[in-house]
Amino acid sequence: MFTGIIQSKGNVVEVHSSDKGVVLVFSCNDLDLSDCSIGDSIAVNGVCLTVTELKENSFTSDVSQETLNCTNFSEVKKGQNVNLEKSLRLNQGIDGHLVSGHIDGVGEVISIDKEGTSTRLKIKVNKDLTKYIAKKGSICINGVSLTVNEIDGNVFGVNIVPHTFSVTTLGELKVNSPVNIEIDIIARHIEQLLNHKTSARIDKALLIKNGYL
Repeated sequence: MFTGIIQSKGNVVEVHSSDKGVVLVFSCNDLDLSDCSIGDSIAVNGVCLTVTELKENSFTSDVSQETLNCTNFSEVKKGQNVNLEKSLRLNQGIDGHLVSGHIDGVGEVISIDKEGTSTRLKIKVNKDLTKYIAKKGSICINGVSLTVNEIDGNVFGVNIVPHTFSVTTLGELKVNSPVNIEIDIIARHIEQLLNHKTSARIDKALLIKNGYL
């Protein structure tokens, strides 16, 4: 699990194609990897990746074809900057919101506008995701925990403060840039509960039948 609070920007230093995906090497001079081990998870642009090789200032991860199909890693390039967050520890606070690192879809930036010192992004997503997006709700964009300020059809808007804009790769986005979208996982679980149909009902007769009374 993650929080959507970016700890560092990294850089894609190597891209190696394979039969079933790609192998990516990320440099991360500003991220402390001393507490990381092979097999640990690191979110890269919001995508949960497993560390397969570890050095002092870099790590390597395999990216499957399925992940390439479902994320903006399909367009990954050497030299590209990425957002990095190590997995959540139980002794950490949660300053953003709970994030799984499993991308729900790829959105498209359709506008970038200055609003005072902040920046307003509008992002278009597939219509099947809009039911999970609520005004003032949480959403994760390229691994960054943000609050939805508006939603109109399949377009939603977020406001990004200068600090977030400068310490993440959101400041590098352009119109038409693809972005990884992860909706609030609570919305997914609520939908599953509401759609789960069962004829079983806990009542006195059921308890007696199963020997509880």
